[in-house]
Amino acid sequence: MGECVWGAVLRVVAVQAAWALCSGQVRYSVPEEAKAGTVVGRVAQDLGLEAGEAEARRLRLVPGGRRASVEVSGASGALVVSSRLDREELCGKSAPCALRLEVLVERPLRVFHVELEVTDINDNAPTFPAARKNLTIAEFTTLPGSRFPLEGASDADIGANAHLSYTLSPSEHFSLDLQKLSERNIEPELVLTKPLDRETLAVHRLLLTASDGGRPSLTGTMEVVISVLDVNDNAPQFNLSLYKVQLPESSLVGTLVVRVNATDADEGSNSEVTYTVTNFFPASGKDVISVNAKTGEIRLTGALDFEEVSVFDFRIEARDQGWPSLSGHCKVVLEVLDVNDNAPEVRVTSLSVPVPEDASLGTVVALLSVWDRDSGSNGRVRCWVWPPGPFVLEATLSGSYSLVLRELLDRERVSEYEVEVRAEDG
Repeated sequence: MGECVWGAVLRVVAVQAAWALCSGQVRYSVPEEAKAGTVVGRVAQDLGLEAGEAEARRLRLVPGGRRASVEVSGASGALVVSSRLDREELCGKSAPCALRLEVLVERPLRVFHVELEVTDINDNAPTFPAARKNLTIAEFTTLPGSRFPLEGASDADIGANAHLSYTLSPSEHFSLDLQKLSERNIEPELVLTKPLDRETLAVHRLLLTASDGGRPSLTGTMEVVISVLDVNDNAPQFNLSLYKVQLPESSLVGTLVVRVNATDADEGSNSEVTYTVTNFFPASGKDVISVNAKTGEIRLTGALDFEEVSVFDFRIEARDQGWPSLSGHCKVVLEVLDVNDNAPEVRVTSLSVPVPEDASLGTVVALLSVWDRDSGSNGRVRCWVWPPGPFVLEATLSGSYSLVLRELLDRERVSEYEVEVRAEDG
């Protein structure tokens, strides 16, 4: 693993000013879509400030890297909603959706860590990739028990609000079965229960309904249209029903993921197989993975990013050239392996300069936040001050540091210091 280093340079000038630091943490929660002005929590009161201190000591939020949609009300010292809170926009599918905020007060300077959890409400209905799914099934030669994978719905909510169940409109010839591909991915399958007769009914129209677990429940629908055709009695068969592959996130575009293979017992055009990829989970897989229709080679067409998606699930369909065309399916699971591709980041959240030469040992000069987007050992960060001098870093909370005076200052000897904070991961 390579080592990633980030440096930040601070200037500290010795004159007459002083301040102190104290750390603490409070937690609040608020439902998404709460109206502007909604009181999330009494920050000033919860932090032990007296009446009127919030405004006098300039209680405020430290601006962060992403919009928090909350603010501190000056006079009351309350944390209130300032703009639209959309949990899905802020955190996507991540749960819990916890925003880490930093609150400062002055005279003396103190920092508090506030964790705000944005809870989910059932504001998104299930949606299917398409409003209609077309299938062609041969009469008589397609046996009862034959299965036809359908693309499932997705729900932008989380938890029970995103837990989907499926129902199928009543049918004499078809039933619905659910395949649990993973904890988060359930795929509906259409199951033939009775042979089809084109002369009796040439087209079957069914309605697949997805319902979420919210109260009240929201639903989405997809029409399934089955055209019944005459003929080709052998469908392509894969040599494996499941292919599992691991690739590092540093793999280049064009890298071979795996080669799938399906054979057809028929002859001539009825045995000629073409491959297509379907049912990506998550849907972003279509932008980074493709299959060669003739060879079955699956290659990367885009960059992998472990921090964005760690596992891709998808289906490969092998379809022959007979009439009617028959198909077989296999599942592919691509696991993305983390590499150390993100350097640590250092942000100065507060700086108190200049510093008096008679400042006492332990005086806090600056507050810093340090983080690394990688996982495991690649995301563990070590920080230090360079060059060695009268200042040292002290950890307050995970990822939070204070630059502290450890040696007495003498302005007549040294009037200015350049301090570099270095962060190294791995």
